[in-house]
Amino acid sequence: MSCKRKIQTDRKVSKRLTTEKKSTDLCFPQDTYGLNVCLKDQTDLADFSSLGDKNQDTYSHHFISDQFKVQLDDVEGPLIGDHETQESEGGEADLHKYLVDCKKNPGHRQFLDVETFTLKHLPEGFQDNDLYEYIKVTADLTVRVDVRKISPNRPKFWPKTTRPYPFSNMRERSNLRTGSGRVWNVNKFQDGVTQDGGYGGTAYTKCWCRKCKGSNSPSNVWWEFEVTTATHVVFDDIEVNHTTLRLFYDRDDSPVVSVDKVSVDYVNIEYDMCWLKCVTCDTTLGNKLMEMFKHFVKVWRKVWNKYIDARSPQKLTFIVSHPHGCSKQVSVGQWKDRLKVGLRSKFTYTTCTCPGSSGAHVHCLGYSDWTWSDLVHSGSFKSGLNYSGAGRV
Repeated sequence: MSCKRKIQTDRKVSKRLTTEKKSTDLCFPQDTYGLNVCLKDQTDLADFSSLGDKNQDTYSHHFISDQFKVQLDDVEGPLIGDHETQESEGGEADLHKYLVDCKKNPGHRQFLDVETFTLKHLPEGFQDNDLYEYIKVTADLTVRVDVRKISPNRPKFWPKTTRPYPFSNMRERSNLRTGSGRVWNVNKFQDGVTQDGGYGGTAYTKCWCRKCKGSNSPSNVWWEFEVTTATHVVFDDIEVNHTTLRLFYDRDDSPVVSVDKVSVDYVNIEYDMCWLKCVTCDTTLGNKLMEMFKHFVKVWRKVWNKYIDARSPQKLTFIVSHPHGCSKQVSVGQWKDRLKVGLRSKFTYTTCTCPGSSGAHVHCLGYSDWTWSDLVHSGSFKSGLNYSGAGRV
């Protein structure tokens, strides 16, 4: 039984609360930001708990405060806390238990169901139709990443540190681990030639999904797409062979749509960035993903042009993820610090996450590059402040 079937009763009880959520309920952790991991300068970090309830409401509406200016812009080096992959010894059926027993965000009030997320849930000054549509199309492309193998090749420590690398002491176990990811670059192929305005071609002329690999008549039409996630979620070829993606998991009773033929296209441990290459010859699924991605590109261009100057002081950040391996949720908050990692950057942010959020796309409004930002959620500090992998921004 899936976690969503088991939480339907809980959802019915909380449905009334969910529909009443406002921007003041969104994610602004109230504990002190004690960045005590691998940072060279810890001075002048904002203690949000000192603002008081009344001022916090005012702040969440105006979304501008001098206390949230970037203070660690010149910091270089590792930024490592705790990963947020959801582990489940009991597989899918136990995800409900982790959702209910969550200690990081009890009740999950600062997350919003994708289907109940409205324009009014955005902070004042950002209740813009284009931005709202952008969040919705990002949600359309968000997937749950399920992994059932731990590679023996995982390193003992994160690069250049003595911090243990996730699951390095659990090698070759087969418990379910869930993270999040985002679909990217959807292309249609026929006989190895791209269709519908795509570019490039392939050396192969038939679909390579599991069904076609075992068929005497593999399809000559297929769709390939990428999924971005975190390297600590899917580490290498060993793990990717035991990886499944669940798509369109928007609500409790969403039908199960999955892709189970995945390969590793790119991994970088230091950046915590993993690109997966995926394939399907399901015509309905392929066309749906392709149209969603085309729509995403159109909306992204509008938002990029509109908010390129909104990096500071507003610092709005949103994430769509699968907390605890359950249906996708939207969280809205602020990025706080931009931290250099070579030519890339990591961000810290108040935007809410939970176990299961690792690998989710992190969008810091106004930041991007010519191929769009590839920031993914990497982990969380005990203070409640979260951080990304290193992306090109």
